[in-house]
Amino acid sequence: MVQAYILIQTEVGKAADVATAIAQLHGVTQAEDVTGPYDVIVRAEARSVDELGKLVVAKVQSVPGITRTLTCPVVHL
Repeated sequence: MVQAYILIQTEVGKAADVATAIAQLHGVTQAEDVTGPYDVIVRAEARSVDELGKLVVAKVQSVPGITRTLTCPVVHL
């Protein structure tokens, strides 16, 4: 299982809508609107890195109001 945090920047005033929409996606375990340089932080999981990439590109980035994403895979050192 691959887990990642997805840091999201949104259009002004869209953070809550984006977090609500993303929370409904299969593979997303948590989506919160936050303050700071990013507007939404998402925790997601997938069976492989490829599946995670498909989740981000095909589903997350297609949510209206998103301007930029940064995917940070979790590593266990």
